[in-house]
This record gives sequence, C-alpha cells and structure tokens, in this order.
Amino acid sequence: MDVNQLLDQYGPQLIGLAAKIGAAIAILVVTWIAAGLARRAVGRLSSKLDATLIPVLSNIVVWGVYIVGLLVILDRFGVNTTSLVALLGAAGIAVGLAMKDTLQNIAAGFILLGLRPFRVGDMIQFGDTMGTVVEVGLFTTQLDTVDGLRISAPNSNVWGQNLINYSRNATRRLEIIASIAYGDDIETGMAVLRRLVAEEPRILPEPEPAYAVRALADSSVNLHLRAWARNDEYWDIYWGMMKKLKPALEAEGLTIPFPQRELHIVSQPEKKKVLEKLQDE
Repeated sequence: MDVNQLLDQYGPQLIGLAAKIGAAIAILVVTWIAAGLARRAVGRLSSKLDATLIPVLSNIVVWGVYIVGLLVILDRFGVNTTSLVALLGAAGIAVGLAMKDTLQNIAAGFILLGLRPFRVGDMIQFGDTMGTVVEVGLFTTQLDTVDGLRISAPNSNVWGQNLINYSRNATRRLEIIASIAYGDDIETGMAVLRRLVAEEPRILPEPEPAYAVRALADSSVNLHLRAWARNDEYWDIYWGMMKKLKPALEAEGLTIPFPQRELHIVSQPEKKKVLEKLQDE
C-alpha cells in the first residue's frame, strides 16, 4: 500500500483529528484567557464586596470557567458529557467519603463566609491561636500573629471552637489592678486611679469608669479600675496608664507590696514537748 492509498484511506480521519486537536487548543487558550478575565473581574469587585469573600469567590469562578472549558473540549471529541457528569457525581461521592475531613474544611469555610464572625483585618482568637486574619480560603484561614508568624489553620478548627473577635466592637473595657499594702489608705489609692483617668482624655466618659476593691489578697489590697476606650486606642491607653501607675502610687506614699511569708522556727525542746503532748492525746 503506497502513500497515496494511505492518504486516501486515513487522510479524512487525520484531518478530522487535527481539526479537533486544533479546536481543543483554541478552547484551552480561550478558557485560560476567560479565567484570567474572570479573576480580574472579581478583583474589581473588591470595592463593592467584603474583602473576606474575594479569594474564595475568585477561586470558584476560575475553576468554574476551567470546568466549562474541559466539558466543551470533551464534547468536541465526541465524549458523552452527560454520562461523564453522572460518573463524576458518583465518583465524587466516593471521594467525599474518603476525604470527609477536607470536605469539613470546605463546609466550615462556606459557613465562615456566610455568617462572617470575622473579616479580613480582624484580630481573632480560637483556642490557643491568636492573630490578624489575612485570608479565608476554601480549606484554611490564614492569620498573622503579633510576633510576625503566618498561621494556616484548617477552617473546621476555626469554626469548631469558641471564637473571640477583638476587632468587631468599636469599644473595649480597660481593666487595671493597683495593689497597695494593708497599712495604706484605700481612699488614697482610689484617688490615684481617678487622677490617672482624669489625665487620660482618650478614656470614654460613657460608660462611666468604675472603682472598687477587687480583693483582699494574701499580701495586698487590690484596687480595681474599669474604664472604656476605643478599640484602636486600647493598648496605647493601657500601656501608658500602667507606666504611670507605679510613680503615681509612690508619690502618695503608697506601697506596692510583694508576696511575704512568716516563718516560725521551733527549737528542739519545744518540738519534743509538742510531740509528747500529741502522744498523750
């Protein structure tokens, strides 16, 4: 069989296959361009949507474009995409059972995005983990800790624990404990706390600051100050007042006590008398 006969016999099939391959390549290029445009379109929505939603929405849109492109290519090659979708659905159930932990993370991610207990930029804590939210993805939540570390926490861990959001409310209560000696005057200590509050203009007048004796501790009387401040000014106020507290107490002649214990030394004859008394009883 010469070349002409081969071309006559297989030529139409080769031309058809080449056309399909060319069409598939063209569809891949179009799909790649469409995915890029879709990602940019979602990015342009950042001014209208919550920044927490942008990464997940972008991934969903991009993967949706890729899946549509793949189905179009398979259809060009004569694959029954309806049966394929049904087969993939059945396979998806089996894969889902094998990857239930991963699916829990995806489900928890959608719950976090839907209920929004926090947003990008919020300072949160769950369990022993604390940090600023950088991104909420399909599988993990990215946080930056106060000491500059990046944490990738599974979404199921974030959602499955008590969640503290330090950034959500506009104001936060400030609490300061001032310890004075038992021989010091309590009212003088209270006056020191009131003066510190009066010297700090950033403390909010409402709710009104509260002053109380918190506890009669082992070595000190603990005075308690409760005041409210704006969330973004909380730590600056707290550190500033703690720095002023010790000099202010000392200026009024008050003493900040340290833990003390009384030690009674019993001599050997006294110890012997105690033991004899116990034996007689």
